[in-house]
Amino acid sequence: MAGSARMQYPATVRIVKYLCTGRIDILHILKAFEAGADAVMVSGCEAGSCHFLEGNLRARERVEYAQKLLEEVGLGGRLKMFEIAASDAPKWVEAVKEMTERVKALGPNPLRQKWELKGRNPEQLERMSQS
Repeated sequence: MAGSARMQYPATVRIVKYLCTGRIDILHILKAFEAGADAVMVSGCEAGSCHFLEGNLRARERVEYAQKLLEEVGLGGRLKMFEIAASDAPKWVEAVKEMTERVKALGPNPLRQKWELKGRNPEQLERMSQS
């Protein structure tokens, strides 16, 4: 919605679309970090407004669990879920900016640096994040 409304957000943002955030699995989130993502932002419906009834509630539970796992492995603060109506592009852009500022404060994903030391290049990391 933000793109079609001609709203600008940082070029470093990669969007992965799901029909419903309830389809997001913890493994999807963890694979993004494994592939070198500096942060993951999950943007779902506002509470009580999920077209699929409870998809956003399931997503919230999974995100909270993944946050605990990430905290344990030293990647805390890099995953956040925002409840934003699909039609609220300005709020989404603000959330993206918040996450971008958070990443600047935290620095790059330490896993990315480890992958790069092992000879992985950005194209390989990109392919891994799409699988």
